[in-house]
Amino acid sequence: MPHANATLTERGRLKLAQCVVDDGWPLRRAAERFQVSATTAKRWADRYRQLGAAGMIDRSSRPHHSPRRTGATIERKILHLRRSRGLGPAAIAGRLGMHPSTVHKVLARHSMPRLACVDLATGQPIRKPPVRRYEHPHPGDLVHVDVKKLGRIPDGGGWRVHGRQQGGRNSRNHTSRRHHRHPVIGYGYVHAAVDDHSRAAYAEVLPDEQGATAAGFWHRAQAWFAQAGITVRRVLTDNGSCYRSHHWQQAMAVGGITHKQTRPYRPQTNGKVERFNRTLLVEWAYARPYSSETARRKALPRWLHIYNHHRPHTALGGKPPITRVTNVRGQDS
Repeated sequence: MPHANATLTERGRLKLAQCVVDDGWPLRRAAERFQVSATTAKRWADRYRQLGAAGMIDRSSRPHHSPRRTGATIERKILHLRRSRGLGPAAIAGRLGMHPSTVHKVLARHSMPRLACVDLATGQPIRKPPVRRYEHPHPGDLVHVDVKKLGRIPDGGGWRVHGRQQGGRNSRNHTSRRHHRHPVIGYGYVHAAVDDHSRAAYAEVLPDEQGATAAGFWHRAQAWFAQAGITVRRVLTDNGSCYRSHHWQQAMAVGGITHKQTRPYRPQTNGKVERFNRTLLVEWAYARPYSSETARRKALPRWLHIYNHHRPHTALGGKPPITRVTNVRGQDS
C-alpha cells in the first residue's frame, strides 16, 4: 500500500497511465505533469496496457524464486523442535548447526508465537507484559537459589511412555498399604543455584526441602562455584521456610555471604532461577520419556554440562554461560 508521502497513489497511477495510453501523451510530458521520472511513467503505462486498472495496485516484493531459502526438511525439523521441546531460536540453532536469526525467520514465517507469550503447560499463546532485564557486573555478585517440586516417575515409566492407562497402572503399583487408592510415588525437589552475571548453574535432585537439606545443597553448590573461579558474595532466595531456618543462616555465616530475600508474592525478583527452572523442565525433566526416576536423575549432570558449556543462551548473545567464567577447568571440553 502506498505510504503517506508517496507521489502516486493507485488513483494517481491510473490517471497517469490513462493520459499516456488513452490520451496519447508523451512519456516525458506525463512524467513532468505527475512529478515522477519517465521510467516510472513508462512502468505504470505498460501495466495499464497489460492489466488495465487492476495493474495499478502494489505487487509483492517477494522474489519469484528463492534458491537460498531454508529447505522444507530443515523447516520441519525446526518446527518439530519448537512444538515438541518448546525450544527458542538460539537453542534450536545450536542443535541444528544454524544461525539463530535463520531459525527465527522460519518460526516467524510459520506464525509461531514467541516463547514469552506461550503457556508452558498447554502451549497456547498468552499475553505477558515485557520484563525489564538487569544484570550484576561480576560473577558471584549475586546467586539466585530456589527449589522446584517435581513428581517422581514410577518404575517402568509413566504415562509419557505407555499412555494414560498403563501409566496409571504403574503408578498404582506404588500405593500405600493403608490407603490403596493413593499413590505414594512422591516428589523430588530440584535445588538450583544460578549465577546472576554468567548464568552458570548448579542443581541437584534431593528428597525434601528442609533447612538441613537446603544448607547441605548450598555447601556443595558453593564448592562448585569456587572450583569454577566464582567467589559468591550474595545469595537471593524466596521466603521459604528452609531459607529462614537456622541451618541456612549458619551456612550463609560460615561462607561470609550476605543473604537477601525477595518480597512476598514477588517471584519475578528471583526471575533468573525461575527461568532456569522452566528451561530445566523443558530440556531435561520432560525432554524425553524416561523409564524410571533413576534414569531421569542420571541424565541431569550431563544436561547441566551441556547447559553450562555448550547451550547458547539468548541473554549472553548466543554464547554458553561458561564463556563468562574464565577460570573453570575443562572450559573447552
